This record gives sequence, C-alpha cells and structure tokens, in this order.
Amino acid sequence: MKRIALVAALAAAYAAPAFAQSNVTIYGRLNVSVERQKAGGESLTGMVDNSSRIGFRGTEDLGGGLKALFMLEHGFNADTGTNQGAMWGRESWVGLEGGFGRLRLGNTPSGTYFATADYISMHNHDTGTSSDALYAYVMRDTNKISYTTPSLGGLTAELQYSLKETTTGGDNAWEIAANYQAGPLHLGGGYVKFGEDKLFVIRALYEMGAFTFGGYYERDDFDGDKRNNFRLAGMYTMGASEFHLNFGLAGDVGDLDDSGAKQFTLGYNYNLSKRTKLYAFYTRINNENNAAYAPARLQGNLSIGNGQNFSSFAVGVRHNF
Repeated sequence: MKRIALVAALAAAYAAPAFAQSNVTIYGRLNVSVERQKAGGESLTGMVDNSSRIGFRGTEDLGGGLKALFMLEHGFNADTGTNQGAMWGRESWVGLEGGFGRLRLGNTPSGTYFATADYISMHNHDTGTSSDALYAYVMRDTNKISYTTPSLGGLTAELQYSLKETTTGGDNAWEIAANYQAGPLHLGGGYVKFGEDKLFVIRALYEMGAFTFGGYYERDDFDGDKRNNFRLAGMYTMGASEFHLNFGLAGDVGDLDDSGAKQFTLGYNYNLSKRTKLYAFYTRINNENNAAYAPARLQGNLSIGNGQNFSSFAVGVRHNF
C-alpha cells in the first residue's frame, strides 16, 4: 500500500505542471420567460425557455505564441429540464490559435449569422419568441473547417467550409464572413453557399452615447426563388434600464405574390447586475396571405398557417454564469 501511495504521489507531482498549463472555464445562461402567445385564432399562456445553455471552453499554452483551444456547448430547456437536440449540438470543436489566426475543426455556427442578425439583436440576444423570425439561416454547422484571420486594423475575416461526408447526394457548404470595428462604428457581412442555396447579407451598427442603432440587409436565393429581407434595431440606455425597438420586413419569395411578412418588437430590460437582468417584451409577426413565418418555438399545440399572425407578451429573467 505504501508503494502504491508513493507511485500515486509521484504521478501527481509530474502531472501537476501539465495541468497548470491548461485553463478551462465553465459558463452558461439560464433564460426563462412567462408568455401570453397568440397564433392565428388560438391563445395560450405558458413558460418559455430562451436558449438556455451550459458550456466548457479551454485553452492550453503550447509555447511560441501557439495555443490549443476547445469548446463544448449544450442547449437545454430550463422550463422542463429537457435537451435541445443533440448533447453538444450548439458547439463542439477543437482548434489552434497563433499569429497566423485561428483554425477550428468541428461543429460551430455560421460566422455570417454572428456578424449580422445576431449582432444587432440586442434586446434578448436573438432568442425565444422575439428572435428574428425573418432571417434565412443557410449554413450547415457540422463537420466544419473554420479559419479566422488576425485583426488587421480592426478588420477580421472568417472562412468556413462544411464537408458533406457522403458518397452519394449531399452538398458541401461554405461561407466567408467579415467584421470591422472603428470606434463607435461596427460593420459586418457575409456570403454563404450551401448547394444551390445562397445568402448575402451586410450589417451596420453605430453607438452614439446612450443610443445604439443597427440594421442589416439580406438577399437570399432558395432553389432560384430570391427574397429581400431588412431589419432595423435601436436601443436607448438610462442607468440600469434599456429600451429596445426593432422592425423587420421580408419581401415576397420569388414570383409568389403576398408571401412577405413584417415583425416588430418592443422591449425593456432592467440590469440587476452585469450577469442578471429582468425583461419584458411584446413581439408580433404579421404574415401576408402566402406566408407562414413563426418563431422557433411555439407553446403547446399552437401553429401558424399561411396568412396567420403571431404575437407574444412576455416577462422573464436571464442569468449568465
């Protein structure tokens, strides 16, 4: 027993320097609201999860300015305790970072989405029923090679390529996204191609004291049916309070008349701390006769058909850790 204890102590002593070189962070978000939703002619009051998650990210210093990186992120429904899709479906990748930039391999979301729609969704970080229902998400997230350049005068670019991993059928997907920051001015955009589907989008955001204004323009093409989509967002801060207003307009899809929609959201956030906030919002989607845009998650048996509208009034609390 003494020999075993001595071997264990020596092993721990030799392993300690290796562990000291690694840095692992546990992080997450719990975001839950109580809402009164109306879809078509049906209404329901319920509790809604707004993209709660838990994750692990870490780095290891390899010397010479080179680092190893990883991230694992799991989405779950805080209102029920159930999973949101695959265990690590939100993000799961490993990579290297150095003077050359950052290279990642695995499952990670679209860089174009983060550079545009997510960037200006300030009131509830593009989650829940008030998320942007009109934005077209084209990129496939899995089996992805992602390279991000170093910052060049405030400009960074990201190239992503997602392998189809099949011998028959299927399509590769690729995109290039860019972000530029110059003081209060923030610009971004990207181009995505997945098979025959395409997406081009540009974004601008400007900070002016207590006011922040942002917007994007999107042009997408699904199987030859082209569409224009616009969104404007504004925020005014006063102490711990934030006042939000945003408006989106999707045009007709291809030659199909009356296939557009509008969405607007009025929101209020009160920041109890840097990590915790209370919030309330009202959001509404108005569909034309041949459109059925809806939020990612509807309560109970609510559903949206062509020409039906959606609205929700919500109060909630969000905590980051």
